[in-house]
Amino acid sequence: MKESSISNLDRIDMKILRALHADGRLTNAELATRVGVSAATCYRRTRRLFDEGHITGVRAEVAPASVGLGALVMIGVMLDRSTPDSRYAFEAAVLKVKDILDCILVAGEFDYFLKIRARDIADFNKLQGETLIGLPGVRNTRTFFVMREVKENARLPF
Repeated sequence: MKESSISNLDRIDMKILRALHADGRLTNAELATRVGVSAATCYRRTRRLFDEGHITGVRAEVAPASVGLGALVMIGVMLDRSTPDSRYAFEAAVLKVKDILDCILVAGEFDYFLKIRARDIADFNKLQGETLIGLPGVRNTRTFFVMREVKENARLPF
């Protein structure tokens, strides 16, 4: 994947990105009609947007509760050391834990925030005791059980 920036995106590219961001199930013909180009041009541009890394994937948004993952948990993580080696070890371990949906390096009180979906509090407690507590370099964690999701997975504002 090539490193790319918004500066090489034109009006048509932005229309394609907005349309696919709103509805990733559009066919190429539907997309071409929406953005006002031929199907061949649309296909070529969309392929380029994938190749350059502007589009990183297309997937269905599944309702978590419908697959038994109704509990959303956010965890603030503080590492014992904030060195490149300790961050690398922590991040490498996190990448192996399928239950961690997101891991974000942040500035401030915490080093990372983790987003986890679990069946319920007991399910999360098991994950915490068997997996999360053993992540390398963790000095302290703070767990936040989400009471209500007001806004999640919102569309990018572009």
